[in-house]
Amino acid sequence: MKKVVKQAFIDTLPVMTGYLVLGLGFGIIMKTNGYGILLAFAMSLFIYAGSMQYIAIGLLAGGASLITIALTTLMVNARHLFYGISMIGKYKNTGKRKPYLIFALTDETYSLVCNDNLVMEEKERADYYFWVSLLNHGYWILGSVAGAVVGTVLSFNSEGIDFALTALFLTVFLEQWLTNKKHTPAMIGVGVSVVCLLIFGSDKFLIPTMLVIALLLCVYKEERKDD
Repeated sequence: MKKVVKQAFIDTLPVMTGYLVLGLGFGIIMKTNGYGILLAFAMSLFIYAGSMQYIAIGLLAGGASLITIALTTLMVNARHLFYGISMIGKYKNTGKRKPYLIFALTDETYSLVCNDNLVMEEKERADYYFWVSLLNHGYWILGSVAGAVVGTVLSFNSEGIDFALTALFLTVFLEQWLTNKKHTPAMIGVGVSVVCLLIFGSDKFLIPTMLVIALLLCVYKEERKDD
């Protein structure tokens, strides 16, 4: 178990640095909009959806209806439908931890548990998936609470802090690019995203992008099996 926990901790270090900064920004923005430390903690514990939590601040502050918040959440996190489908095989033998693993499947966690270079037995892999998910969740909660505390103690202009989310995505992408020899999946993701952005525009490109990427990655996976 110690070996698995150690490996999970080492692999999540890049995510930790990003989540602490990103969570810090979220907590600060929460506080500057008049929300307390407890709400920042609760949102990070029970919602745990980085980009949606940032968006939720504006929706809450603007008095948006529950229906608006629900539809916005569905649109922003629609990509997780495809994440979940691709994880059916990996999570099938995780037992009682499966509900939590499904809940904690963020973009960054997904990028780590999809690593095909792990040299572990099936039982160890299930433990690894759990600890990666739990550690990343803990980093996010810690960063959010720390940000809310900082926002309580200090007063400053929080404009631009939400760019930390974009920076984190770039960090994870570069980490995967440098640690994997095959760059075809990454190139598919970037290429499809650019094409769909040009065709559908910035407001509507996300779902078509995920559909096309999922289809192309399935084809790519089948080709690798044939090889």
